[in-house]
Amino acid sequence: MRSPLPTADDFTDFDVIRLDTDGALLTGGERVPPGRVGAHLRTLVDLPRGVTDIFVFVHGWQNTGRRADAASRRLFAGIRDLHAEDPARYPALDGFRPYFFSVQWPSQSLPTTAGYRKIRDRAHAMTTTGDAAHVMAGLLGLLDHTRTSPYRPDTLRTAGGQFLHCVGHSFGCRLLGEAIRAAASPDQRVLAWPWTSAHRFAVDSFTGLQMAARTDVFQHRFRSLVDGSAPIVGPVALTVSPHDRALSLWHQLPEGEPGLGARGALDARSVPLHRLDEPYTTDEFGKVTNVDAAWRFNRGPAALGAHSDIWYPETIHLLLSLAALSR
Repeated sequence: MRSPLPTADDFTDFDVIRLDTDGALLTGGERVPPGRVGAHLRTLVDLPRGVTDIFVFVHGWQNTGRRADAASRRLFAGIRDLHAEDPARYPALDGFRPYFFSVQWPSQSLPTTAGYRKIRDRAHAMTTTGDAAHVMAGLLGLLDHTRTSPYRPDTLRTAGGQFLHCVGHSFGCRLLGEAIRAAASPDQRVLAWPWTSAHRFAVDSFTGLQMAARTDVFQHRFRSLVDGSAPIVGPVALTVSPHDRALSLWHQLPEGEPGLGARGALDARSVPLHRLDEPYTTDEFGKVTNVDAAWRFNRGPAALGAHSDIWYPETIHLLLSLAALSR
């Protein structure tokens, strides 16, 4: 596969969920009434036959609608194409057929401290006082209800159900984290990862690409994602690069410290971002794992640095490896 990832302008095999500045679900530019959100989501979720893995992607800072579409196409086509290039690299993904959802929200601002603070505050408000967490929790819950769940006692590693993977970039990681916190439901045990969740609904992996948050967020706000009380059963994998100027500078000015994607999650184990010929293993991952991507994520404009320098086959290799390790 070419590096960086090709733009994949012709890739269309994904569905789009659009939110406004308050986190409300949109259709045709208009808000869906709260009482109709569930019904509208059901019209959007129609998984093709044979799907094995569902990927939900939430973009980050500085994305117009057009840029969000382009980022989604690039990521999703990369997942499809890297697996197709060498399926033997991921033997657990036999019969792999992914499907994709792109969650899009208004994240454009000036590349300044004030602009960063504006989108930081918007992402927080959308998921706390706004509707975004509930809409996305509804999407994740509906996907869980619609999919053939792989969580069957003693048969997880061979069951033919779909696995659910959440991928966020920048502030998109916050939106996903809040959605997972909000998606609580009854008891469930999984077998592939060595942890349990107290919920029937379960996300199999959560990857945060250059997450815009405090380094201690998983010890406080998102603690439930890693202590077994939120509906996530796989690891939280977080890419880290000190070349990320947006998180080294723009995050530090209002927050008083560099952001997680520049420094890593506090007290988490660390693993290097692997090259394509280097397989990942289950024992490399803790419930929260920093993935040191400094060797790969190191370029970008002066204002943002490597904050969006994520479009590499090695990024896709991480996502596919987590999907494989979920079996």
